[in-house]
Amino acid sequence: MTKSSRPESLHSAGRKVRLHESIAAHLLLVVAVAFALYPILWVIALAFSGAADLEPRVLPLPIEPTLEHLRGVVGSTLKAPGEPERWLFGIQLLNSIVVSLATAAVGILIAVPTAYALARFEFVGKDAGLRTLLATQMFPAVASAIPLYLILDALGLLGSRSGLVLCYATTSVPFAIFQLRGAFETIPRDLEEAAMVDGATRFAAFIKVVLPAARPAIAVTALFAFMSAYNEFVLAHTMLGHEELYTLPVVLQRYISEFSADWPKFAAGSLLVSLPVMLLFYIAQRHLVAGLTAGGVKG
Repeated sequence: MTKSSRPESLHSAGRKVRLHESIAAHLLLVVAVAFALYPILWVIALAFSGAADLEPRVLPLPIEPTLEHLRGVVGSTLKAPGEPERWLFGIQLLNSIVVSLATAAVGILIAVPTAYALARFEFVGKDAGLRTLLATQMFPAVASAIPLYLILDALGLLGSRSGLVLCYATTSVPFAIFQLRGAFETIPRDLEEAAMVDGATRFAAFIKVVLPAARPAIAVTALFAFMSAYNEFVLAHTMLGHEELYTLPVVLQRYISEFSADWPKFAAGSLLVSLPVMLLFYIAQRHLVAGLTAGGVKG
């Protein structure tokens, strides 16, 4: 073998190794995706199957496909004496979206200035405040259900969406503060100082420089706050006493009773409940990519 042929053979062997590594990596990804999607395929099969009982099988496909279960969930109505019939599922969907958006908005509005102050300034009680916030994250939200119930009852907010938003804010605000504090600490102070050298005030530098640079972190934090409120069940079931005030997780629970379970309708409701979150993820993903690619420092 000549010297010129050796580099070619080594290069060919290297390409084969890289090809085998690529094939192995893609096979592992396909297996991981299959494991993740398999339960979802069963939910879809249950939601669209007209058969009374689905036998366990390897490939989950709907048997006798039908939209009856979806229509049963979406078409639920509420008829009060002397009042016109109302679309109950639409009201409950609106409840979930309004409560979740309000929770995310309250969390972000309180957490953004608080996290910025904790990241940029030194003041008396800063360390103690951070430790207190950290301590609140050590307990599950359900542990505060009884105190929150008594507080809302004293304030006259029990059984209202506003009261439920306040309950969710007790957990979303500390979480958002910790998330955004870390994000603000990663933003160089030089950006603000450069803006203030050009004549901007501290507040103007915060609005025009810091907030755009922290947009991806704010979007992620708002998304998690929305999802935590949207998926929460225990507090919503405890604080809301009327069917027309229920959020969607509470609605799904009515299909599962102590002695029976309507799994097809539960599956259909689960798919419908997940649609707003999937849409929100799609919209937020585009904004996150735009925010991440628009770097604050170029050099």
